[in-house]
This record gives sequence, structure tokens and C-alpha cells, in this order.
Amino acid sequence: MRSLQLSELVSEKWLNFLGPELNKEYMTGLQNFLKSEYNQKKTIFPEQKNFFRVLDLMNPQDVRVVILGQDPYHGPGQAHGLSFSVADGVKFPPSLQNIFKELNNDLQITAPTSGDLTKWAQQGVLLLNSVLSVECGQAASHQKKGWETFTDKIISTVNDVSPHCVFILWGSYAQK
Repeated sequence: MRSLQLSELVSEKWLNFLGPELNKEYMTGLQNFLKSEYNQKKTIFPEQKNFFRVLDLMNPQDVRVVILGQDPYHGPGQAHGLSFSVADGVKFPPSLQNIFKELNNDLQITAPTSGDLTKWAQQGVLLLNSVLSVECGQAASHQKKGWETFTDKIISTVNDVSPHCVFILWGSYAQK
């Protein structure tokens, strides 16, 4: 698989806010790290076309809620660019099971049959991981490679342009 430039993957909706960030030294380092991972034939999740999928689904001004996770699911077929979400037909990972369990306990909302949270994103829920890629079977394998700085910029942008946004930090990693 050809490793694309990260700047080729960011939605036009966000480029005015994030464009300058894509040219910073840490992003060059992240790009080089990812290229090396692909050159070593490592399996990376999600597919690179979905690294920024969460940004494709809304404008920064339309974000109403940010739910912050750690990094993508690292099992085959799980990660698809939205934190905590899995595609239709994929078994719910434990974190997603817990989310649905809490929704049922607190609000009596029955768990859906699909773990695809795209509809949440289309309603303004930014399902963002702090790290946007991971090696297959290796949780946290892409931490401290530059993603956190970039996702901090996404969070800062949302905070600036959507002042009534609510931030939900699930778990100790997100709270840090």
C-alpha cells in the first residue's frame, strides 16, 4: 500500500484550521514513521484513507460534543476512523459494550445491533482518538509519534470555533 501524505487525507472542511499544522516538523516525523511502518509491511489500522474520517463527517463549527479515546482498535476489521465505533457486523469491543451498557443503565436506551457510530458523528459528535493509527495487535504502538500534538490542535480548534461544545473524557488516558 502506498503511504499517502497526511495533508492529502485531511478534509477540505478542516484545512483552513489545520493546514499550517501539517507542515510542522513533528508532522514530518510522523509521516516518516508511518512510511517506515508501511515499508516494513506492518498492518496499520485504520486504513490510511480513514485516519481523518471523523473530520470528513462535520465542519469544525458543527461539533457539539467531543468524545476522546486513546487510539484505534487494533484488531482486524475493527477500526474505521471513529473512536469507539466499529463497522456493521463487527463484534462490539469491550469499550463499546460498556458505552452501550451505560446508555442503557442511565437512559434506558437499548443497545443497537450495529456498533457503527457514524450517525453520532453526523449529529456533531466528534469521536476522536488522541492517536489516529495503530499497528495490528499492538495497542498504543503509535503513541508519542506526533499524533497527540495534532489531535490537541483539533481539540483547540473545536474549542475556539464551537464554544458551546461539551467534552467527554472516557477513561484515565483521555482525562490526562
